[in-house]
Amino acid sequence: MDTDVLRAAYEAFAAVVRPLDDEESWRPTGCAGWVVRDLVFHCAGDAQRALVALHTPAAGPPDRDAVTYWQDWAPDPAGAANGRRFERVSASMFLDFRQLRDLYLETTAATVNAAADARPDLWVATQGRVLTAGDLVLTLVVEATVHHLDLVIDLPDAPGPAPAGLAAVRATLDGLLGRPLPLDWSDEHYARAATGRAPLTEPERRALGTDADRFPLFS
Repeated sequence: MDTDVLRAAYEAFAAVVRPLDDEESWRPTGCAGWVVRDLVFHCAGDAQRALVALHTPAAGPPDRDAVTYWQDWAPDPAGAANGRRFERVSASMFLDFRQLRDLYLETTAATVNAAADARPDLWVATQGRVLTAGDLVLTLVVEATVHHLDLVIDLPDAPGPAPAGLAAVRATLDGLLGRPLPLDWSDEHYARAATGRAPLTEPERRALGTDADRFPLFS
């Protein structure tokens, strides 16, 4: 199981979060309507969801894998708006960003430990789906890495995502596309463009052909 990749993705994200002060926690991110603290709260919640999943064996069999899991995540304006409100209100309740930072650090560390202890072929339940623990871990890597790119959009001196995390995102996107990307994009640009964070240019649309209409591959 790719526990080392998950650890690297979480540690890279933590390297951005750790030195931030309360004022910086209100800086904008690449997620519409979210500032840094909102996104950190969201990512802490994602790690908590994974921690629960890794301790929730499912009857199975799996109905999603590390790639097809993302097929369910299509643009949903109403759901996105509700999610923005929830995260903004919840994250604002932390009077000191250090409390939220420590929650993120503690939760992600626990999730990595739980992943390391789980059998890769264990069937687990999350988000109404059943996956193996190994595939769940890969979805966590993708989530953390894409949100890392969101996190640093207004933090120019912050370190970027883990290379292993970006490689996992590329493999997932290629899997959703059904072929290797026929464009010379960096891992970062591929992650942004394929998740709707960067619009396709006309030359890019021509190069992608009919696949351009499938973008974003997930959001």
